[in-house]
Amino acid sequence: MNFNIRGENIEVTPAIREYVEKKIAKLERYFTESPDATVHVNLKTYQDKTSKVEVTIPMPNLVLRAEEVHDDMYAAIDLITDKLERQIRKHKTKVNRKFREKGNLPDMFVTLDDSERTPIDEDQELEVVRQKSFDLKPMDSEEAILQMNMLGHNFYVFTNAETSLTNVVYKRKDGRYGLIEAQ
Repeated sequence: MNFNIRGENIEVTPAIREYVEKKIAKLERYFTESPDATVHVNLKTYQDKTSKVEVTIPMPNLVLRAEEVHDDMYAAIDLITDKLERQIRKHKTKVNRKFREKGNLPDMFVTLDDSERTPIDEDQELEVVRQKSFDLKPMDSEEAILQMNMLGHNFYVFTNAETSLTNVVYKRKDGRYGLIEAQ
């Protein structure tokens, strides 16, 4: 794995860089072969002395992503590593099954022995419990945000009136809004 570590309002010291690389490199044990991926790590500090760590690992057919906020930067790095491990353990069976269904692709994740298994490994199936259909009305992003807020949802799908493409507006954890544009 290659590492791209950025700092916002913080200088990425060699000690922090080494700690991040050491912790995230431990995830390699879950893969059948070492992934040729660039790990994007974004470290932020805020005025109230909290730290936020965001990790994105884009790989072919899969993206691992997690973020964590904590008072201590090193604790946030530990927590985010645990979160990524849980993601891998939870989804490894489903991802490996998908790869086999697509053809002669090898399993992406190694099979864990019983001592490393967790109850969430294979018991949970992905199940659609509700389905909705609706017309996508052409509107701009501001109107979509208003519609989303009126409905009390945290996202809203709409057709962008300017581009005629499907877009999604969503409410971020920081209270601001995001926009996803389809290509």
